[in-house]
Amino acid sequence: MNTILLQIPTLDTGSTAFMLLACSLVMLMTPGLAFFYGGLATKRNILGIMIQSFVSLGWTTVLWIAFGYSLCFSGGEGGIIGNFDKIFLNGIAIDSMYSNGKIPEVVFVAYQMMFAIITPALITGAFVNRVTFKSYMIFLTVWQILVYYPFVHMIWGGGLLAQWGVLDFAGGIVVHATAGFAALASVFYVGDRRDKASVPNSIPLVAIGSGLLWFGWYGFNAGSEVAVDFITSTAFLNTDVAASFATMAWVVVEWIRERRPKFVGLLTGSIAGLATITPCAGFVPLWAAPIIGIVAGLGCYLAVQFKNKMKWDDALDVWGVHGMGGVMGTILLGVFASSAVNSAGADGLWFGNASFFMKELVAVVGASAYAFVFTYVMLALINRLTPVRVSETEELEGLDIALHGEKAYDEGTL
Repeated sequence: MNTILLQIPTLDTGSTAFMLLACSLVMLMTPGLAFFYGGLATKRNILGIMIQSFVSLGWTTVLWIAFGYSLCFSGGEGGIIGNFDKIFLNGIAIDSMYSNGKIPEVVFVAYQMMFAIITPALITGAFVNRVTFKSYMIFLTVWQILVYYPFVHMIWGGGLLAQWGVLDFAGGIVVHATAGFAALASVFYVGDRRDKASVPNSIPLVAIGSGLLWFGWYGFNAGSEVAVDFITSTAFLNTDVAASFATMAWVVVEWIRERRPKFVGLLTGSIAGLATITPCAGFVPLWAAPIIGIVAGLGCYLAVQFKNKMKWDDALDVWGVHGMGGVMGTILLGVFASSAVNSAGADGLWFGNASFFMKELVAVVGASAYAFVFTYVMLALINRLTPVRVSETEELEGLDIALHGEKAYDEGTL
């Protein structure tokens, strides 16, 4: 009797365990974002903004499993988008390995899914208390398919920009630049709030959200190595150092200009640093992280001040923090990238490679412009199907009651 021996792939248990942890950390960032935005919103719109983050956990997962993963990471070498070969995870067995041979492919599917979940949710802070839930659901669907998926494929899925030599370690272009400039386009299309003088309803809630985002960002950046090695640890430390230097840079400049250190400013500065180091984390030397952090804190602060001067009603500063953070981080990657840090990377302008710098600059400007134009046009088309903006009555009443029939806090008496 012949015995058939099944060859079961040998996985790297350490890398697999770490990637499962990183996946969980990135998932936690979406509730963290909901708390961050929920605290910044007015009391009448807490649930309205938080549900826009939480619903992405459910709906984006459906899209990702159905066809999103396939469009991003199946076929389409050198192209703009992948194919449908892996729809509904077709052909991915429990023992299928990711291309680096260290982790199961299902772990990579889950990890990248968490990125897809949080990216469109970032945009929501720009149009808080102005957009109908039905139009948001259409937006959430179409924007992923025609903005997020193509850039994931082009940069991380072996597509056009990857073939050209563009690098983005964890999402400066793919996540932050596209989301930030989409947010700015949505502000221009939707228009200003009726009450622009509104103040945060709960700064402690903002702090909880900020802490969860910072905590989750270690999985976001360090996990993007998709293994446990020296680059993983470098990305981890670069993330924390840049965030810390950005935090203090924001506090100092705001303290000087406004005569008081602001807690919300401190929290915002940390997010600016995290967004800016994202494309660089596993490609730049440790000495570059403080520089990137300082540039992030000062640059994003000035971007927010410019937005205020121009009277763009980006309510929660998505463009100034995430959009400009992603742009600056990608440009700084073009400056400080070092092949001595990561052999899969490149040398940047600081090390004499102007060509790589120009590729990063062109890629991030092109991605930002595409996200801006597409988002504006898409909202106009959605508005033909269903109103994008809520009525004046609904806005004044607050979206929590007007759209969802719920209140964040019981204001009655016992």
